[in-house]
Amino acid sequence: MAPDPHPHPDTARLTESGLPLHPVYGPAALDGWDPGSKLGVPGSYPFTRGIRPTMYTGRPWTMRQYAGFGTAAESNARYRQLIAHGTTGLSVAFDLPTQMGHDSDAPLAGGEVGKVGVAVDSVDDMRVLFDGIPLDRVSTSMTINAPAALLLLMYQLVAAEKGIPGSALTGTIQNDVLKEYIARGTYIFPPEPSLRLVADIFTYCRAEMPRWNTISISGYHMAEAGASPVQEIAFTLADGIAYVRTALAAGMDIDEVAPRLSFFFVARTTLLEEVAKFRAARRIWARITRDEFGAKDPKSQMLRFHTQTAGVQLTAQQPEINLVRVTVQGLAAVLGGTQSLHTNAYDEAIGLPTERAARLALRTQQVLAYETDLTATVDPFAGSYAVEAMTDEVEAAVVALMTRVEDLGGAVGAVERGFQKAEIERSAYDVARRTESGERVVVGVNRHTLDPDADGAPYEPLRVDPEIEARQAARLTRLRAERDGAAVAVALADLRRAAAGTDNVLYPMREALRARATVGEVCGALREVWGTYVPTDAF
Repeated sequence: MAPDPHPHPDTARLTESGLPLHPVYGPAALDGWDPGSKLGVPGSYPFTRGIRPTMYTGRPWTMRQYAGFGTAAESNARYRQLIAHGTTGLSVAFDLPTQMGHDSDAPLAGGEVGKVGVAVDSVDDMRVLFDGIPLDRVSTSMTINAPAALLLLMYQLVAAEKGIPGSALTGTIQNDVLKEYIARGTYIFPPEPSLRLVADIFTYCRAEMPRWNTISISGYHMAEAGASPVQEIAFTLADGIAYVRTALAAGMDIDEVAPRLSFFFVARTTLLEEVAKFRAARRIWARITRDEFGAKDPKSQMLRFHTQTAGVQLTAQQPEINLVRVTVQGLAAVLGGTQSLHTNAYDEAIGLPTERAARLALRTQQVLAYETDLTATVDPFAGSYAVEAMTDEVEAAVVALMTRVEDLGGAVGAVERGFQKAEIERSAYDVARRTESGERVVVGVNRHTLDPDADGAPYEPLRVDPEIEARQAARLTRLRAERDGAAVAVALADLRRAAAGTDNVLYPMREALRARATVGEVCGALREVWGTYVPTDAF
């Protein structure tokens, strides 16, 4: 009789995904498990052990710190500081008006200009944002979705002014509008024209910016909204399938599209489940691209991803504890095989990170990379009874949930019925309930708390100048007075014609931005043709 793989089943705790996590794992937990098919070798199908044969033994992951606030000039200063302190990639945060396609002087932008990211209204702001930064030597990621095409084109225009061709630019635009309908809410257009815009970006970059990653399919924001690790992977990979189908329907080949896809995940403090999650995600995506889409190029089968530590797990109470949380989260990302990493600043639960906190966040990555032995060997958890069993269990749960999405008509059909949103809301409620009851421990919040008056000196957060909104409005007034208004009108008319037809909209959009049309004007022209999205909740 085979021994019980879990000798103490009654004492098993549950993971964040509700799967059993047993006190002891042994050989029986992997009974019938074939390392050849489940693991392979690093850099080969099914890529469970990582997408590169050497992973970090050759060089560490890209340290890409997310930053952006206030005006373009203020954010430019922060980027220069990060580069001076050793960051190897930039990641741009945009304010809400920019993300929603509104100018800083629009009525809907009131009170939000420069608050959660940098305000970019035109190519003039983009020029200031990247002043003095060598765009041919720095990889730039931009967290922008519905108006992603605009920010990408402005970046290309600024690079061209520096004499840098599009073929020399490397970086990523998030461009993942499906997750906006699911979890984040910064959508503009309905799903069908939004996916058409994604496809236009794919074909434009294939011709004009071949080294650019055209989409970063994001589970991070779903996790921040409350998704479990299984939900995060299932819904993200389902979105990935939808984008691939969109590209194929536009006439592209899978081995043209897939190598330029990237993904974006969270890293939580539950280290073992997170490592299992990342490994399972690689294996599932490799199988989907090879077996469902017929990808022949191994690069098409690789799940390349960026990771950010879990902002939702940071606490305003005893914020210094967040330094420990972020270190554990970063460790989970590295052990899970991430390609790039952003580590949150310890004060982000309170406000925008101070310069000191942002520097400490970067130093956390540098300690992991250069003072530990994490980079000495590839995938040290390979063959672990616990991690391999958990990887299989996460994989099975993810595939089952993806099947439910597919049965609803795929990611878009499920979005239109409100399925993913409802599932995430249920998960978020359960986490809140368990935290409030004390079942789920949060140090400094529901256990090991301090009297606020005894918690040391008061923290002074970074504050955004309230005059930024007025200054941005003044810049827009000057821009509209200085530019050739007739040329802008002609360019916007060309954009509307392309949007109403089948031509790639990025080419007339680029000319409108070159003529100094604003973000709000360009998005407004597209709204006139495509309309705006109104959500429905069917579940």
